Amino acid sequence: MNEPTLPSTASPDAPVPLDRLVAIMARLRDKDHGCPWDIEQTFETIAPYTIEEAYEVADAIARNDMAALKDELGDLLLQVVFHSRMAEEAGHFSVADVIASISDKMVRRHPHIFADQSVEAWDWEAIKAEERSSGGADSAMDGVALALPALMRAQKLQKRAARTGFDWPDVMGAIEKIGEEIEELLDAETEAERAEEAGDLLFAAVNAVRHMGGSAEDALRAANAKFERRFRAMEAIGGDGFAGLSLDDKEALWQRAKRGESQL
Repeated sequence: MNEPTLPSTASPDAPVPLDRLVAIMARLRDKDHGCPWDIEQTFETIAPYTIEEAYEVADAIARNDMAALKDELGDLLLQVVFHSRMAEEAGHFSVADVIASISDKMVRRHPHIFADQSVEAWDWEAIKAEERSSGGADSAMDGVALALPALMRAQKLQKRAARTGFDWPDVMGAIEKIGEEIEELLDAETEAERAEEAGDLLFAAVNAVRHMGGSAEDALRAANAKFERRFRAMEAIGGDGFAGLSLDDKEALWQRAKRGESQL
């Protein structure tokens, strides 16, 4: 059997970049001439890498690092091509089918652009709900991916419930629920009860953020970054003896770090 030829960008008839990447993946997965690691991968083994690459894209954006973003988007695109190649080998679909599917979806979800440009407003969520219904969805909760980060998934579940009318009439109801959940957490007696009530408290906090028009995932990510930034400043001020300082001394350093930020 002849070894497959890999397309090169040096040829005047070279394929477009996506076609080249698809050909590279086909070569890597070739049973006779491919890479042993790539050949043995499955949807299940590749899925964690796909999630990781999506987070690295978000990290590059957060750092406003365009060079890194270019690289990370390439890594994420590779994941799409990898999954598509495995699906094609199994007779399910190809990367061309993936592209056609998302293209059709974007046209369908933008009727005011592609169908009737006289339409000034459209309901994106209503269109998505109709798609789920036509696809056999039985519940408003259907289609909320289990693999989403917990905060993001909580907010999506709440939004789905809200569209059926199951929601607080205003933000105060959501905020008061946080107080109620704090009391229940304080009253919990067993480890299992505390874990359950802690989850309810977090879910309630997400609901309050949603009612105020924010993203719980983004809010916590920003809080993480702020905490890390201030803690690093504390360590820098405290020097080598930081770990041995008393809690009061560390609190004083925390306040200095906060004041330092406010003066920037």
